[in-house]
Amino acid sequence: MTPPEAATAIGDPSDRGPKPPFEKQTQPYPGDTGAMSPTPDHGEESYRGSGKLTGGAAVITGGDSGIGRAVAIAYAREGADVCIAYLSEEDDAEETARLVRDAGRQAVTFRGDLREEAKCRELIDSAVERFGRMTVLVNNAAYQMTEEEPDDFSSELFDRILKTNIYAPFYLSKQALKHLPRGGSIINTVSIQAYSPSSYLLPYSASKSALVGLTKGLAEGAIEQGVRVNAVAPGPVWTPLIPATMPEDKVKNFGANTVFGRPAQPAELAPMYVWLASPEASYVTGEVYGATGGRSPF
Repeated sequence: MTPPEAATAIGDPSDRGPKPPFEKQTQPYPGDTGAMSPTPDHGEESYRGSGKLTGGAAVITGGDSGIGRAVAIAYAREGADVCIAYLSEEDDAEETARLVRDAGRQAVTFRGDLREEAKCRELIDSAVERFGRMTVLVNNAAYQMTEEEPDDFSSELFDRILKTNIYAPFYLSKQALKHLPRGGSIINTVSIQAYSPSSYLLPYSASKSALVGLTKGLAEGAIEQGVRVNAVAPGPVWTPLIPATMPEDKVKNFGANTVFGRPAQPAELAPMYVWLASPEASYVTGEVYGATGGRSPF
């Protein structure tokens, strides 16, 4: 039976991105988009906005590359100004800012290590000062490293991962709630690792489990201010974090264990962040939405 034409318009989802094996590649953390092969798709050529976030202003951590860049592009094309927070990859951050400005929106970049609470406060306050408002916070920045055995994870590494992945979203959310209006949103990037943890990513998995708890607990309190708090839980996504933090054999076969036989492209995640920030999700809070390539354990 031939499927209706409308149902086949997007094509076979298994073929919407490159499949492993990928060529050998390693990078220093936090990674460089331009050095990746294949180059990730952030929706530069494909995303079309429809005014869902007109008049909004968003702060996106880890907004220089990967999921963060894809969300920044989508938000700008939906009508929002964007503050792009990044750790050190200035070229990537400036390219994301250019794409936001090309969409006709304001863009500002903010460099800093968000493990520091003072830096988190500075980020939020500077964005509000620049835009005159703030309607969305996307806690997307993350750090990970792999080790073969639990004993191989140093206390310093565990501390860095937890401070980046759970302390920073806590600090940022506290400060954002001083500015977010009724109808505002906080959206956290969690992971399939929160529900189906891998031993070689032990501290990262623990941090993402904690962020699920933070999402649900914060949602209950934030709704008193009319602010919704939700999360997106991706599976494997082709971003600079992968060649910058994972061993070569895992990079080579990254995403092969999904039902699509490939990792997601960042552009495939962005629409979920748009929807969660939009009025269309007005009855949604304290939820976690998976995009795991068919591996969802929740």
